[in-house]
Amino acid sequence: MRSYLDHASTSPIRPTARSAIVEVLERTDLGDPSRFHREGMTARAVVEDARDRVAASLGARPREVVFTSGATEAIAMASWGAASRGAHSVLSAVEHSAVREWAERGEISWVGVDGYGRVDPLELAASVTEHTGLVHCQWGNHEVGTRQPVAEVVAQLDGRALLHVDAAQVVGHDPIAFAASGIDLLSVSSHKFGGPAGIGALLVRRRLRLPPLLVGGDQERARRGGIEPVAAIAGFAAALEEATATLGHESNRQRLLTDRVLEWASKTEGVAALGDPTDRLPHIVCLGIADVEPQPVLLGLDAAGVAVHSGSSCSSEALEPSPVLAAMGAKADRSLRISVGWNTTDTDVDRLLGALSTVLDELRALRRSIEGTET
Repeated sequence: MRSYLDHASTSPIRPTARSAIVEVLERTDLGDPSRFHREGMTARAVVEDARDRVAASLGARPREVVFTSGATEAIAMASWGAASRGAHSVLSAVEHSAVREWAERGEISWVGVDGYGRVDPLELAASVTEHTGLVHCQWGNHEVGTRQPVAEVVAQLDGRALLHVDAAQVVGHDPIAFAASGIDLLSVSSHKFGGPAGIGALLVRRRLRLPPLLVGGDQERARRGGIEPVAAIAGFAAALEEATATLGHESNRQRLLTDRVLEWASKTEGVAALGDPTDRLPHIVCLGIADVEPQPVLLGLDAAGVAVHSGSSCSSEALEPSPVLAAMGAKADRSLRISVGWNTTDTDVDRLLGALSTVLDELRALRRSIEGTET
């Protein structure tokens, strides 16, 4: 028996999403959604039904939904398109690497954060110039879970620049009303809340037109070239619809689970919670481990049947120090991110806390033994 506690990386697919995908794959009457024959128009109906459901779940208009391969592509699409309005970008140092690396292709104004990883809306807005094409402000941080003051950022910008919000970690955990939010561009990834991997969306504010990143076809109303993956889109819509319908229940349950981790951390020597302890996403907790390297902790937990994450969000192969934690002034190379999801149970958290206590005790005892031998 294993306990998977890395939902912020990717969440296991929900049965409703799997069923929706299989249903589409088993059909023999579906063709290219861009073709004007029966099979094409039947596939188009599936895609547009899914678009309607995604839009309804996110408080958007169907025409504001552009299907992509995920949040990474959605971020690239927003960044590429907005560059036509100005090569200058404004962003905080705690944005996801997909945002940072696109911004680094042009001129950047970096904005710092406080010890919780929260950006100051006034400072963000003050960095906007006449050459600013895009301001980035993630909704909730992918490593420490701290929520950003998006509504205040919208108010401070007051339309002086386009605003892109990375909502990959928020969808399915916090309610979103895109059309009423004042946000211009919002990126979403299906696999973060139990949908299939390889599908997501960029929400584009009504009447906003940007040059497409992917050309070669007029799909998605000429905003993204390439045939739409009909089965994945259907699975995305099914997962999002379920996550939205059960959002209150799931978020409350996930907060109770992560609160247990925070309570354990507050009583454990050498362990501290990072990020805002209250104004945070319900499913993410990040722990700083003062005196033990993360690699042996990860290996010890994995051997005990527990999967968690450490280090920079998209660099686990190298376990690189986290730029998010560095920007917060925290120890950047000794952290554990625990993230729960739609199928996490109390038993999973029991297993984590028991295994983590044991692993830390064993590693500290080993270190003392080595230090004693050296002296």
